Amino acid sequence: MTYPKHPTGALWNSIQRWLLPALEDELGELDEKHKLFIAACELCVPRADLSVFEWVGNGCPPHSRLALLKAFVAKAVWDFATTRGLIDAVRHRPALRRLCGWETLGDVPSESTFSRAFDAFAGSELPRRILAAVAGEHFEGRLVGHISRDATAIEAREKPDSPKEEGGKRKKKTSRLPEQLERGLEENLADLPDTCDWGCKSNSKGKVQYWRGYKLHLDVADGDIPVSFIVTSASLHDSQAAIPLAQMSAGRVASLYDLADAAYDAKEIRGMAERLGHVAIIDHNPRKGEKTPFDPAEAERYKQRSSVERVNSHLHEQHGGRHVMVRGAIKVAAHLGFGLIVIAAEQMFRMMS
Repeated sequence: MTYPKHPTGALWNSIQRWLLPALEDELGELDEKHKLFIAACELCVPRADLSVFEWVGNGCPPHSRLALLKAFVAKAVWDFATTRGLIDAVRHRPALRRLCGWETLGDVPSESTFSRAFDAFAGSELPRRILAAVAGEHFEGRLVGHISRDATAIEAREKPDSPKEEGGKRKKKTSRLPEQLERGLEENLADLPDTCDWGCKSNSKGKVQYWRGYKLHLDVADGDIPVSFIVTSASLHDSQAAIPLAQMSAGRVASLYDLADAAYDAKEIRGMAERLGHVAIIDHNPRKGEKTPFDPAEAERYKQRSSVERVNSHLHEQHGGRHVMVRGAIKVAAHLGFGLIVIAAEQMFRMMS
């Protein structure tokens, strides 16, 4: 398969043939991290609408939001644990500083400016919108074989929300699935809880894992490319975000199969897949009964579900999933969104190399 006719393929050819050689002539040889950073910026920056952050003539002109956006991409590329660590790297690595857009040390803004910019990016859901645009453009005119769906624990450093009490009983909505089938995406997203609380989940070895924080619900396309994500309270069951995720991903890519583990075995989730024209291949949950195995063809396709597990692992290990220092679901989603943008860029360009 040849990609150059596709916009992403043409961009990658341009980066390899012209941009990287030109930058290396000026800055010296670039390692793989710098090349990934350049590729991620070239992929996402043109899709980032920064007009809302432009100076409108009141007060002092703000620091370049484009440079700050690139810096937060760099934070995800190098997996800097804190914004302070990011700033230190930008100040002491001339190549990185210049690639972000700051020529001298004096041009690099203060930590408070970085924080204000991040708050603005998070409040406008900029990383989520960039990922949507990148995925939509990359897969435009293509039919995706599989969308793999799963959720992963996101540990946070903030006080968990205490459960609301009513009549001496904990208020907890057990299932939203029937209602979700009758509602649109925005209504379904608004109904999902997103405060920090406690969650538990069985890991791959069958051991129960407890954590304080949030849960990342993720859809990944063939090639380990993130397509859509939702951040919710840690206590929300995986299945409760499946229908909104399916609605979100269907607006970005055309796909054939929805792959998910037994946590998503519900008639409403299968019903949404059918409504979208997808085939749901979901591991059967016996619920104290006898487990129904896949037929051979389904079992072979189900192996593709490991793609979402690889992306979750990659996010945790190399692109910010373990270093969530911000507070609140909106900021957590932005932090994770930058990591997913970098993974998307990495995987897209790896396919074309």
